Amino acid sequence: IFEMENGVPTYGYDLAQAVKDGYLVDYMSVETVLKFIEQGISYDELSDEEKEEYEDTFEDEDGNLPEKISSSAINTWLFNEDTIRQVLDIVMKDSLKVNYGEMIGKTIIFAKNHKHAEKILEVFNKEYPHLAKNNNGQAFAKVIDNYMTYSQSAIDEFSDSKKMPQIAISVDMLDTGIDVPEVLNLVFFKKVMSKAKFWQMIGRGTRCCPGLIDGEDKSKFYIFDFCGNFEFFRMGEGKKAVTRMALQGAIFNLMFQIVYKLQDIKYQTDRLMEFRKSLVDAVVEKVKELNRENFAVRQHIKYVDLYSKAENYNAISYEDTLLVREELAPLVLPDNDEATAVRFDALIYGLELAQLAGEKYGKLKTDLIKKVKGIASVANIPEIVAQKELINTILHTDYVERAGIDEFEHIRENLRNLMKYIPRNQVRYDTDFTDDILSYEWNESELENDDLKNYKAKAEFYIHQHLDNAVIAKLRTNQPLTRLDIESLEKILWSEVGSQEDYEREYGHKPLGELVREIVGLDMNAAKEAFAEFLDDTNLDSRQIYFVNQIVEYIVHNGMMTDLSVLQESPFTDQGSVVDIFTDLSVWAGIRKVIDGINYNAGVM
Repeated sequence: IFEMENGVPTYGYDLAQAVKDGYLVDYMSVETVLKFIEQGISYDELSDEEKEEYEDTFEDEDGNLPEKISSSAINTWLFNEDTIRQVLDIVMKDSLKVNYGEMIGKTIIFAKNHKHAEKILEVFNKEYPHLAKNNNGQAFAKVIDNYMTYSQSAIDEFSDSKKMPQIAISVDMLDTGIDVPEVLNLVFFKKVMSKAKFWQMIGRGTRCCPGLIDGEDKSKFYIFDFCGNFEFFRMGEGKKAVTRMALQGAIFNLMFQIVYKLQDIKYQTDRLMEFRKSLVDAVVEKVKELNRENFAVRQHIKYVDLYSKAENYNAISYEDTLLVREELAPLVLPDNDEATAVRFDALIYGLELAQLAGEKYGKLKTDLIKKVKGIASVANIPEIVAQKELINTILHTDYVERAGIDEFEHIRENLRNLMKYIPRNQVRYDTDFTDDILSYEWNESELENDDLKNYKAKAEFYIHQHLDNAVIAKLRTNQPLTRLDIESLEKILWSEVGSQEDYEREYGHKPLGELVREIVGLDMNAAKEAFAEFLDDTNLDSRQIYFVNQIVEYIVHNGMMTDLSVLQESPFTDQGSVVDIFTDLSVWAGIRKVIDGINYNAGVM
């Protein structure tokens, strides 16, 4: 059942029906299996000449040579030119064309990472120099991701059928929430593990576009899949959706489980009783931090009240651990702590829990040793030198194997703030081994598949079709929401599009305004107005202006900035860290206040 509003489909409306009724267009999939992406690169299967290149590339200083490079390495740290060449050849040859078959239609290539995207562009320009150079100085293919400045203007140019680029090589930027009806070809050059995300990405091609192909309406689009995504979801692998908890919530969950384990009589020593009390105090504090006015918190207020009192931790049960994992952990707010330190906390708490449960440390121990080796490699830093004895003990004795809670806490407290010094692994290999096409199939669409009739697809479709809705428009233009606005969103997303249970199954406890803002983004003019004080400030230097512009670009695309750890990564750090760039921290405090205000206006407390 569905309804029509001004000729536009609204709630209860799945994609298959929308295609039948002419509101969306159908697709055909071109599924190609490439040997290296499927199986990796085996030394024994290379030609003699390629074996020599393999040896020169991968043999270590001790003369050891790996028998095989796994498929997961391809396009992560190993970029094989022939693999990319074969992908581009298929796309350029078999894609939907415009200009009476002379030019590939607008195409999005979904790349695995920034280095992969840059390599694709490099190979494209080498293989198709006549396209790369004959567009009046405009790029025929362009990388569009968070590394670029003014990505929104690049997206605008891409969405204009009269402008270049024709091919957008994207890392996340064009996966969801971008509406470009001119797209005729999608290229999956990466694996997608979430079925809902996969269908959202496919949604980039479903939009109708009258008169696009030589005066004819767009009636279909092609999906080129080189990473087995259709097959992965066809086999049912993608059906078991796992809700990924934010890191701080995961740590909260680990701490609560340790508190539960430490109730056992064998842990009733002064030391461990004190440790348990300190964990309870920390967990209670995190619960007390939750904003009781936040609508997501209000849904779980019973448990917020229960676990915000230390006395209720005196005799917790296994059922309590399950409740906390489901009801409270997803609500926990992130700290303003260094992200590397917080990840180290999670690792050590995991080791502590394994020790209490009598389980083997497995990968946790390997990860710890790897991190300690990382800081040992830059031991010229005074803070690391100060921990030389502990570092050597971990690396050269059985200390970790014998460790109990005290030892693990000693490691955590003394090393957590050193994790930021671990050098990032920049190892990269470029090869040109001959890849093989193992199979190549054209398939009709699978829009009748029930998996398409999911809540996320309906929610995104509804929101895109109702950008003029008063509340959705408020979110897009950075206006604060009232309680009535929230109730209006609840009516749409919890009654019309589906039920509250549907929403929480797909999105957990994400505030409704945050979801809508993520889908529609923030209007560029609204973002610039919010940061106008800084963009117009003649006292800011070029590095500061660059940093603010990167924040504007990020928020325009993502709708908000709730995870400030992204500021510790490129492109934000390309001209220095926050501390380097904003020596006057009051200026940074003002920028942070604007970010918080934009988040607040989406209902993110």
